[in-house]
Amino acid sequence: MQFQFNGVFYQFTNTQLTIAAVIFVVLILVVVGAILERRKVKTLALRNRFGAEYDLAVVTQGSVHKAESKLADRATRVEAMKIRDLGAPERDRFIVEWHNIQSRFVDQPMAAVTEADNQIAALLVARGYPVADFEQRAADLSVTYPSVMENYRLAHGVAIRTGQVEATTEELRTVMIQYHAIFDELLLDHKPIEHKLAA
Repeated sequence: MQFQFNGVFYQFTNTQLTIAAVIFVVLILVVVGAILERRKVKTLALRNRFGAEYDLAVVTQGSVHKAESKLADRATRVEAMKIRDLGAPERDRFIVEWHNIQSRFVDQPMAAVTEADNQIAALLVARGYPVADFEQRAADLSVTYPSVMENYRLAHGVAIRTGQVEATTEELRTVMIQYHAIFDELLLDHKPIEHKLAA
């Protein structure tokens, strides 16, 4: 077979054309394999970082690609924030307020649950998270503290429901336990570990 390029004639045999076609196909397979491996690594990194929140995002967004894009956007948003540890006086003040809320639980369980929900929101603001509605606050928190998200969502759901539907004492007790675990996690005296997403 003969081709002309820039006025020069090139002669290729069938064997040379076959070898060129095989090399071209192999290169395409290598590129596709690299792209798939990169997506797999990114997915695994996001799953490890966000835990159950990853699965919730997939269900909410309707596709893995959209969910991963939203989770990456969350991470970028939170990395731009000035999240900080609490100073000793602030920490002590929050601990005293938390103990007061817990002590009111015996006599006023529904009010204590609502106060606990508000206390978590106030603690997040003190740490540097912006004032936002619950969903935005939960999305921001999920970047750094994915392990508390399921409890936070469940507890908040009961807290906002207490004004509309009577929650059982057992539900309220469970919610206070969940809020206590979240509160303790948010009070830890360390900056959250920086996670780097695979590009």
